[in-house]
Amino acid sequence: MSFFRSVGAFLKKKDVEISAKRYGIDALGAMAQGLFASLLVGTIISTIGSQFGLDFLVTIGNFAKETYVVGAAMAVAIGYALKAPPLVLFSMVTVGAATNSLGGAGGPLAVLIVAVVAAELGKIVSKETKVDILVTPVVTIAAGVALAAWCAPAVGAAAEYVGELIMWATELRPFLMGVIVSVLVGVALTLPISSAAICHSLGLIGLAGGAAVAGCCAQMVGFAVMSFRENRWGGLVSQGIGTSMLQMGNIVKNPLIWIPPTLTSAITGPIATCVFKLQMNGPAVSSGMGTCGFVGQIGVYTGWVNDVASGAKAAITPMDWIGLVLISFVLPAVLTWIFGELLRKIGWIKEGDLTLE
Repeated sequence: MSFFRSVGAFLKKKDVEISAKRYGIDALGAMAQGLFASLLVGTIISTIGSQFGLDFLVTIGNFAKETYVVGAAMAVAIGYALKAPPLVLFSMVTVGAATNSLGGAGGPLAVLIVAVVAAELGKIVSKETKVDILVTPVVTIAAGVALAAWCAPAVGAAAEYVGELIMWATELRPFLMGVIVSVLVGVALTLPISSAAICHSLGLIGLAGGAAVAGCCAQMVGFAVMSFRENRWGGLVSQGIGTSMLQMGNIVKNPLIWIPPTLTSAITGPIATCVFKLQMNGPAVSSGMGTCGFVGQIGVYTGWVNDVASGAKAAITPMDWIGLVLISFVLPAVLTWIFGELLRKIGWIKEGDLTLE
């Protein structure tokens, strides 16, 4: 028993906390920020550049989207969330770059696993020797890259298989899977985890990606409109183009406020897949972003442009735009507001339940 107490005390001193919150919420949430600061921003910049003929913006965006850069950004973000000391944090650049390259389609998921292990091992040895400047980065990098070489390809293959299975099922059963994917990804977006990282890890594109976009928009626009009377314009912007995660504190207090946007996602998902055939053929990460910075919509538009360029799509039609606007903005706003008003009338949602701190 004394041995375990000693180990526990040592890990506590090193701030190594083995918990679902630390790894499943803090690390995953930080990884999403790393994705946003590299792949997503790069996609936005390069899309703007390509549409306006600004080659220098395309070049900048392409640099930000490089596999090595994205992997490094995610790993450093994870290390930061785990409170890694400087030498460990800087070493995460190599770990993330190597893991994302080896992980293929499931690179982000592999980065999450490998970066957590490498960062924690680095923290354990940090400042434990007189040659810390050598030992800490060597242990962090060696452990991280070795683990990546061993598991990243398998993790990537597994993630790719699951993603392909979801996309195949969505093509086969667009109504049912439209509901399931829309609801689950939308809920993930509002939870303190990363829907963007999940979609990117699974490579969710096509109809499944379109359903994911619908679910995320239902949560973000839905909460923004439903809580307008409490939060006014500031809340509309912060939730509508920021994140519905801001409502998590209120959801904990009254889970019933989650019903309207979730019901909406169950409706808009199959409308996206069955009526408008909305597909995300841009970056998979955009499927899990919704209206955050309008990344979801930019991703859909990028997919249209790529499909037209490749000949897979004849042209971008008015119906494409109508579907995107309805699924992204109009239906989430109208349906969630209606459901919210019904729940207010029966007393399930009370005044102040949606007020942001």
